[in-house]
Amino acid sequence: MMNKLVQLREMSTVVADTGDIDAIGQYTPTDATTNPSLLLKAAGKSEYRHLIDKAVGAARGDSELLMDQLAVNFGNEILKIIPGRVSTEVDARLSFDTDRTIARAERLIELYDAIGTDTQRILIKVASTWEGIRAAEELEKRNIHCNLTLMFSFEQAAACADAGVTLVSPFVGRTSDWYRKQQGIDSFAPEEDPGPQLVRRIYNYYKKHGFRTVVMGASFRNTDQILQLAGCDLLTISPALMEELMLADGEVERLLDPELARDMDLDRLNLDERTFRWTLNEDPMATEKLAEGIRKFAADADKLQALISA
Repeated sequence: MMNKLVQLREMSTVVADTGDIDAIGQYTPTDATTNPSLLLKAAGKSEYRHLIDKAVGAARGDSELLMDQLAVNFGNEILKIIPGRVSTEVDARLSFDTDRTIARAERLIELYDAIGTDTQRILIKVASTWEGIRAAEELEKRNIHCNLTLMFSFEQAAACADAGVTLVSPFVGRTSDWYRKQQGIDSFAPEEDPGPQLVRRIYNYYKKHGFRTVVMGASFRNTDQILQLAGCDLLTISPALMEELMLADGEVERLLDPELARDMDLDRLNLDERTFRWTLNEDPMATEKLAEGIRKFAADADKLQALISA
């Protein structure tokens, strides 16, 4: 019997959740995704020093350009070893600024284009704030495809689908973490875990109503969470969890299916800005984890900038 990672690949596109180029080469995922936290880990390794040096030389003292060029340098190297797309994140400190998010996203694409990268293989990652969703809506009209990240609520996902974004990344592990802490428990039974439940709800809603936006489960804590989403459009998995799946035997059951979703009784949601902000406010988990995620990415971007400066 094939190992669980191979079986999973037959149902879902597997994406590497890392900035470590060597790890990506080892597990041969279709796509890859990065963020400031992952780039910070990778930038500390001596084998990637040349990518930092190239970014420093190109930026010529411009700290914002330095960060963008570094992300592009890593992304371009990753694209050399995967067949699909790489996600590159806009500075999280712009999560509440639509116009500046658009401008930085366009510059990332320009930097990729300048080194000969096929920009249709790039997804621009933007936080799923109201302002981020509006920026992504405009970028999609300009043929710049987006990955909406830091997603913790169904309403965020519904708004992204209405905006016509390419892909959304609901955070499984962080959702589960919040509920475990609230309930004072160590773990959930796999089928009762709120993290996979959130992704299943989003997936079924998208397939029921024929949205073109695809779903990528993200931020996994264990392989049970991953296997609960077998059949999801994409799953972004850390190298450590890919290793566990590769070494595991047993049958993987497909649990998400577009045909089953189309028969479900799921009403279409219509969200204006006021309703979006209110529903997010009424969801303490989503409110807290979205704010926490933006702060963490911003802090890691500061650390990465300091590391390079040093």
